[in-house]
Amino acid sequence: MRRLLTLIITTLAATVASASDLPKVVSVNVCTDQYVLLLADNAQILSLSRLADDPFSSAMAARAKDFPKTAGNAEAIAMQQPDLVVASEWTDPALVTMLRAIGVEVLQVSSITRLDQIPDHLRLMGQALAQEDRAEALAQTFAEELAQYRLTDGPGPLAAFYYPNGYALGAGTLSHDILTHGGARNLSVELGMQGGGRLSLEQVVLLEPDFLIGSPSYNGHSRSEEVTQHPAIDGVPILQSSAEWSCGTPSSLNAALQVREMVKTVEAAQTTDK
Repeated sequence: MRRLLTLIITTLAATVASASDLPKVVSVNVCTDQYVLLLADNAQILSLSRLADDPFSSAMAARAKDFPKTAGNAEAIAMQQPDLVVASEWTDPALVTMLRAIGVEVLQVSSITRLDQIPDHLRLMGQALAQEDRAEALAQTFAEELAQYRLTDGPGPLAAFYYPNGYALGAGTLSHDILTHGGARNLSVELGMQGGGRLSLEQVVLLEPDFLIGSPSYNGHSRSEEVTQHPAIDGVPILQSSAEWSCGTPSSLNAALQVREMVKTVEAAQTTDK
């Protein structure tokens, strides 16, 4: 992981003498923001999405503070005269259609559901931004780092995603892939859940996961969070997820590392109790 972080830092610091020849880009999605920040030269970035500098949403929020944010409408984007707009597959179809109708190139990037998809996403974005060498270096290093993480298909600590309102994540999600690469089993999957769903408090109490994966609280008060703070689960260790779990970027390995450390803690406690 240290090698990957070093490469990312080096990448972010790099500049290209012919920056004026590189495509100018607007990103309208918090996940594509992070790929743009990883791969593009500063001079290429015209604007990022409004969530780019939100630390709850982006693992690169601190770096994103230095760049303008787009209002997210076609008129404002067109005024910036980008060579390329990068968006997600879930970006408002009306926005994408309007941009293309006025001659703006839009690249819609599919969502990542497995860590091993990240190298290809890096290469795709690198090609779009004319930063192929930078993307290839990151892709290769990430693949080497990922190979050091084991997938759990046998015994291992049992974890439960337990977000506000009991929201949970099952098979076919990036969070599940992160969890299993960290060495834990997913209670939602063992219950047959595909994609997103809900766990009841009763299920969590009766099935006794070794630890929970929750989310940090926003400012203010939300009744949806009360179920995650119920006294019946007071003694269960909680790993708080972060923006590194959300988008599928090289920093997703930090999330797998957090799981690995929690697994070690839980296994050590179980050994002591025997």
